[in-house]
Amino acid sequence: MTSDNASNGVTANFPVIQIRGLSTRFGSTVIHHDIDLDVEAGQILGLVGGSGSGKTTLLRAIVGLLTPSAGSVRLFGHAVLDPDPVIRRDVRRRFGMLFQQGALFSALSVFDNIAFPLRELRVLDEEMISDLVYLKLGMVELEPRHAQLMPAELSGGMVKRVALARALSLEPELLVLDEPTAGLDPDLADNFVKLIRMLQKELGFTVVMVTHDLETLAGLATRVAVLADRRIIACGTPAEVLAVEHPFIHNFFCSEHAAAAMQKGFA
Repeated sequence: MTSDNASNGVTANFPVIQIRGLSTRFGSTVIHHDIDLDVEAGQILGLVGGSGSGKTTLLRAIVGLLTPSAGSVRLFGHAVLDPDPVIRRDVRRRFGMLFQQGALFSALSVFDNIAFPLRELRVLDEEMISDLVYLKLGMVELEPRHAQLMPAELSGGMVKRVALARALSLEPELLVLDEPTAGLDPDLADNFVKLIRMLQKELGFTVVMVTHDLETLAGLATRVAVLADRRIIACGTPAEVLAVEHPFIHNFFCSEHAAAAMQKGFA
């Protein structure tokens, strides 16, 4: 699927994500102020910031789960909260989201979790849905026998893979990841990063990822955006971000731990 032939007719000349003047406040508390951000097709953007900087809040605004106090978010050239329900539906079908804890439906099997977005289309028969579910299971390196397991029977790493399979079920052009390796031990986290990187190279989707983990950032991101002081203080290649003088950037990227992670190199 490409934005050139998508049903809404918007071409790839638009950034996949375009944010202008976004501000978010809850009561008297200002979370974001006047944020601008573009994410081009094929980029893997890592969004970092301190605790309480509003990373996940910004992610929720990007996918339309939160209405900003001011400004706009456009995906594929359309407002993510477009008043036309048909446009909103078409935009939603063009991205997939992996939530921090997986957010699997606990009462549904692995098969039915992955099938859920496919059934929501209401255009596919059960035979085709079944074929697609097993295809997605294979993509995330799970076996057909895992399809009948319930979420409570899965390890943490398997939950992430099933959630990724569900996020990829509609072959999205944009994949949104909220702390994709949170809760995984280092080996599982490394394997999950390698899986996402492999799939991104094969399928070519754009990625926006919130993470606090430097190994995950170094293993995936081609660009980095830094949230601090209620705004994006730096956005660019890792080298460009490191050149920005700011206490958070210095503390986050210049510690001994950060240096060890960055020796592995960015994607």
